[in-house]
Amino acid sequence: MTTGKIKVIVHGALGRMGREVIASMSREPDMKVVAGVDKAAKGDSLPLENGSSLPLGADLPLVLSGRMADVLVDFSIAEASMAAARTALQAGVRVVIGTTGLSQENLAEIDKLSTVNGVAAVVAPNFTLGAVLLIHLSKIASRFFDYAEIIELHHEKKIDAPSGTALSTAKAMAEARGKRFQYPQVHKETLKGTRGGETDGIAIHSVRMPGLLAHQEVIFGAPGQTLAIRHDSINRECYMPGVALAIREVMKRKGLTVGLENLLGLQ
Repeated sequence: MTTGKIKVIVHGALGRMGREVIASMSREPDMKVVAGVDKAAKGDSLPLENGSSLPLGADLPLVLSGRMADVLVDFSIAEASMAAARTALQAGVRVVIGTTGLSQENLAEIDKLSTVNGVAAVVAPNFTLGAVLLIHLSKIASRFFDYAEIIELHHEKKIDAPSGTALSTAKAMAEARGKRFQYPQVHKETLKGTRGGETDGIAIHSVRMPGLLAHQEVIFGAPGQTLAIRHDSINRECYMPGVALAIREVMKRKGLTVGLENLLGLQ
């Protein structure tokens, strides 16, 4: 492990999450954001809220070559995230990835690259403590209820549906249960898609509109009762403690760690 402050490069620096990561990690006493990378970068610097500026570039290999970075934090899209992870890990730079949509093949490649190059990687579909606890509690409840549905609500600019967190929740619930949930079949669906999508017997419903950020509710049903577990993200600040934790933990580890729950000791 290096001494002094952890030097961080943010990939996807011009996005909403990228900007929040830069601002928040710059305030952490043991971290220093040394550069930002974004394919949409036009200039060579990014103005910061404190009046200073951050070196910015569109070419990750070039930025990495000019900075002694410890960790690359990525909040982009799956394709760009994989390309960035390959570049960083091969350069001996640890990675923390918050991008959703990575496949099992992607994760296997990241694991291999991190092991071969002697550095660590953390991949988490959600860095919010409350969302991770929602999944943990839903896994427990899944052993006792036969019916379950998920409603996830996000802002209108989210590009995918359902959310990666909703899919991860459903997968975790099915694995904890050990079999499919019971899925009520309707005899007549007067409006196609009303029942949402379905996986492992769990219906998933997606809501997209202004005024929302990231919200998820898991509803369990049994004769005479229901159980609802809900988490609401009010602003992007909610992700930052998890990102900071991942940056610190990736400095101590080897290989790939998937999920914030494995950094919190919930598994």
